[in-house]
Amino acid sequence: MLVELFTATLSLGAMPTNADHSAQWTAQLASAAKQEARNPWTAAVLYCQAARHGVTEAQYRLAMLYAFGLGVPEDRAAAATLFSVAAEQGHYESQKMLETIRISAHRLPACVESNTNPAPAPLPPPIDIKLFNANQKMVAKIITKVAAWHGVDPNFALSIAKVESGLNAHAISPKSAMGVMQLIPDTAERFNVKDVFNVSQNVKGGVRYLRWLLDRYQGNVALVAASYNAGEGKVDRYRGIPPYPETRQYVKRVMVLYPYAVHQTESDHYRDINAFPDQKAARKK
Repeated sequence: MLVELFTATLSLGAMPTNADHSAQWTAQLASAAKQEARNPWTAAVLYCQAARHGVTEAQYRLAMLYAFGLGVPEDRAAAATLFSVAAEQGHYESQKMLETIRISAHRLPACVESNTNPAPAPLPPPIDIKLFNANQKMVAKIITKVAAWHGVDPNFALSIAKVESGLNAHAISPKSAMGVMQLIPDTAERFNVKDVFNVSQNVKGGVRYLRWLLDRYQGNVALVAASYNAGEGKVDRYRGIPPYPETRQYVKRVMVLYPYAVHQTESDHYRDINAFPDQKAARKK
């Protein structure tokens, strides 16, 4: 049986029976579950550790990540193997998933066979500026440069700008948001933008606001996008994306272009996200 092969290969016993160990794995699974929607790669790392030690629920959850390519590369063979191992130990959901994917395989992920981290899911291609017109290309180059200076992923800044204005330096919304990054007067003043129709100033103000929001929400892309649209006060009030159709649609449009739960820079990518860490922090100018 696969479970015997799994145990022999890893020289592991069954799920820990020691009460302290069981409590440890229960706490680790709970921590990983919180990370799944926010940073699935971090969840995969925790699941790999538990799966190596024979924790059946971790094997199932890791299999789900591999089955759908969440945080790790999609690998249906690895998923099927993990489902089989868990199913042979009586895990009901794993048995049902085997019926769904209908694949028989005998290949464990490397992170389960040895003490290594799983490979992260491949990044989607960046926004192709070749599809932009001449004016948009000029604006995109400015956004890319300014974003890099401020520790913001250029693709995230470009995604926000594309949804906000289509990279139109002269755009004005019915709510008086202006320029490439669609700054309202209060935000322009807050980030010392004197001329909202000056592309460099406007982009710098918008990117600085994005960086501030990324720090406030620990790199949570959905909350940052929601805050950019509706304001951080509304996000804090609802402790999540506000229930406004416009804001919810806005977040969806941004995440089509930038499909990550967590901001993809070295400083943010592996954060243990806590979206609302401390509401005592004063609003910075």
